[in-house]
Amino acid sequence: MGKYVFGVDLGGTTVKMGLFDTAGNVSDKWEIVTRKEDSGSHILPDIAESIKAKMAEKDIPASEVEGIGIGVPGPVDSKGVIHKAANLGWGVFSIKEEMEKLTGGIKVEAGNDANVAALGEMWKGGGEGHRNLVAVTLGTGVGGGIIVDGKILTGATGAGGEIGHIHIVDDEPESCGCGNHGCLEQYASATGISRLASRRLAEDDAASILRNGDVSAKAVFDAVKAGDEVAKEVAVRFGHYLGKGLAAVACTVNPEIFVIGGGVSKAGEVLFEYIVDEYKKYVFHGCRDAKFALAKLGNDAGIYGAAKLVITE
Repeated sequence: MGKYVFGVDLGGTTVKMGLFDTAGNVSDKWEIVTRKEDSGSHILPDIAESIKAKMAEKDIPASEVEGIGIGVPGPVDSKGVIHKAANLGWGVFSIKEEMEKLTGGIKVEAGNDANVAALGEMWKGGGEGHRNLVAVTLGTGVGGGIIVDGKILTGATGAGGEIGHIHIVDDEPESCGCGNHGCLEQYASATGISRLASRRLAEDDAASILRNGDVSAKAVFDAVKAGDEVAKEVAVRFGHYLGKGLAAVACTVNPEIFVIGGGVSKAGEVLFEYIVDEYKKYVFHGCRDAKFALAKLGNDAGIYGAAKLVITE
């Protein structure tokens, strides 16, 4: 095994990169701009050149590099083929093969960014010590990554773990970003919590801090912590939907632990007061004892998970 591994987290604005040893210690982190023009044709060459420049700077020969892992915002199958990434301008092609050519034959492994972040949290984050894990990212949407026996569950086309699009509510008039109606992320994401808050405020004239005009997810949970009864009702509805959705996931993959990350997770442990009881209400009894924890790696989860893609135990 080589001494070094590169972890790459490809985002729509920037590409985050890290240089690791094979024990998982990061020695350097940096970013480059994601150049999406010309159908994203510059992205992989830019990444390859940046890695080669870092190798030259650190005097690292290719023979000492175990590999390069890369997480990308799109469905990636187990062979390293991406099945379209619209926001990058990419169609269907092998990221693995293309990057290996660009780096002169260094081994490359690729995965979906949410799945890769889940792998990072399993390895060095909130799920450390567990090999069966569901990572849940509560941000603008609801992202998911599923790890079974230490390996990413990718599915046939890399769309495994899209838990934000589990159907959770019938007769929802508003459309989800995916085009369907009633998806989990319409109620459990940051934007979903704001939607729930706005709908609750429209039901009556009950006094609430939230009537000052700020119904962001942060404002809702700040109000919960301040004892605001309306905000608590919003949190109960959020917890009902998320707990019910995670119960459905658990009955399929039976995780040891759910690791909750993303912007909403900054509210802290108070989230679990609203999620866990609802989860236990709906879940199959054999899955009731799953643990809940907050993610620990933040924005570095992607580079850690990408590095882990090429480190085999």
